[in-house]
Amino acid sequence: MNLHFVKAKGILSSTNGMNLYRGCSHGCIYCDSRSLCYHVAEDGRDFEDIEVKENALELLETALKRKKKKCMIGTGAMTDPYIPLEYKLGYTRGALELIEKYGFGVCLQTKSDRVLRDIDLLQRINENTKAVVQMTLTTADEKLCKILEPKVCGTKKRFEALKKLKEAGIPAVVWFSPILPFINDTEENVAGILDYCAEAGVYGVICFGMGVTLRTGNREFFYKKLDDHFPGLREVYEKTFGLSYEINSFNNGELMRLFHNKCKKYGLVHRNNEIFEYMYRFEDKKMGEQLSFFDLC
Repeated sequence: MNLHFVKAKGILSSTNGMNLYRGCSHGCIYCDSRSLCYHVAEDGRDFEDIEVKENALELLETALKRKKKKCMIGTGAMTDPYIPLEYKLGYTRGALELIEKYGFGVCLQTKSDRVLRDIDLLQRINENTKAVVQMTLTTADEKLCKILEPKVCGTKKRFEALKKLKEAGIPAVVWFSPILPFINDTEENVAGILDYCAEAGVYGVICFGMGVTLRTGNREFFYKKLDDHFPGLREVYEKTFGLSYEINSFNNGELMRLFHNKCKKYGLVHRNNEIFEYMYRFEDKKMGEQLSFFDLC
């Protein structure tokens, strides 16, 4: 892994999302961020070569000062904010400190239990506004998890992190994705993940269907990993799905019924629109004010 420092022109998107780093070292075999359309790995660099926006915190503070209305600030959509490098550089923690300082909320997405390092900041933000942690879970099988997501903590540790967040009063949402046909598209896996979610007391579970998306860039990497870990499965994918973008499990209908039924049983919110509206609704707990996702800053 190589490190590249760059000066960014801006940090917040039009919907108040940010990525403090570009590239990722988790090594997830299905990662959509590897897709060439995102231009993350350019100039011959590997996706694992991390680009650091060295002026990110300065840009963020300027942006927050200029906001006319408070809102939720998102991070983690393209690069996990808790890649190992974060322990050395501390950009994510610095961003959370600024978010707390200026009275904004935060909605971050990660696969890492390293989020617990910042539980103190998340608690303080959540006391005044709202801090939501989104945790990705893909498989209840620890051995399979180490194949699919080799350089980040396993599902059990993420589950333990979710429980600690619950104990600290910090709401959490689980992304149940991706579901890889012929690998983790089983009733056992759906039930296992939802059992974890229920025990951890998460707010809701996001699932867009039992499948995965493959584009130029991430498809090639994914197929290489299939060759490494599931000999012969690449040929099955090529014959079955061709160059399709959306790769859906043949068990999609049955598994989605199981998903919704178990979520209802456990009292987990499972309608994606409802979860997104909750996550991005800014709340000023001191003033009793709420701003919707569409009431942008």
